Formats: sequence, structure tokens, C-alpha cells
Amino acid sequence: MSIASEFKEFAMKGNVVDMAVGVVVGAAFGKIVSSLVGDVITPVLGKLIGGVSFSNLAVDLGADPKGLPVLLKYGVFLQSIFDFLVIAFVLFLALRGINRLKKPASAPAAAPPAPTPEQVLLTEIRDALRAGR
Repeated sequence: MSIASEFKEFAMKGNVVDMAVGVVVGAAFGKIVSSLVGDVITPVLGKLIGGVSFSNLAVDLGADPKGLPVLLKYGVFLQSIFDFLVIAFVLFLALRGINRLKKPASAPAAAPPAPTPEQVLLTEIRDALRAGR
């Protein structure tokens, strides 16, 4: 078998194609959620906490040998954490909804089976013994 035919067989396996589609859709979904966080949620949150922009939060550590400021940009880090939390929460909700759709509708609980004649007889004997005490 040639390398080309082996590669074709590998690439055409269902799980490889499914994974590739998942990666592409996941990247697009990530962009949507990042835009939601960066363009919708973060400005509102910044306005609520006094007009602070997370991306501008930094600590000045001084200057480098060229005279450029060295900044510890913790605001960008906080924004990345916030992006991750929102993306994880949205994925959780999406997967939760998908899993609910996958579950088969549970059938109503079946009535317990009728007792066998032996069980009826044993119950009568038990009740008669209790009554005789």
C-alpha cells in the first residue's frame, strides 16, 4: 500500500473528518464567544464598576534599558480568565442542552407485576397467623 493511499484511508475515516469539523466549528464558536465577552459583557461590566477598562489595568515596573516602560498587564490576564470562564459556561450550557436532546424520553413506570398464586397464598397465611395471635 502506498503512502498516498494510506493517507487517504486515514483522512477519510469518520472520526478524523468529524474531529476536523469540530475544530473548525469550535474555532468559529470561540470567536463568537470572545466577541460576546469583549464587545458586550466587558464594557457593561467596566461601566458598572466605574468606567474601568480591564485591558488598561497595569502596574508600571519602571523602564527597560531603552527607556520604554515595562508594564505588568494584569488587566489583560483578568480579561483572558473572564473569557475562559464565559466560554466554559456557554459550552457547559450547550453540552447540557445537547445531552438532554440525546436522552430518550423515559417511559412511565410500569405497574408492578401481579402477585403469583404462591405469593397470594403466603400473604393469606401470614395475615391469618397475625390475626390468630
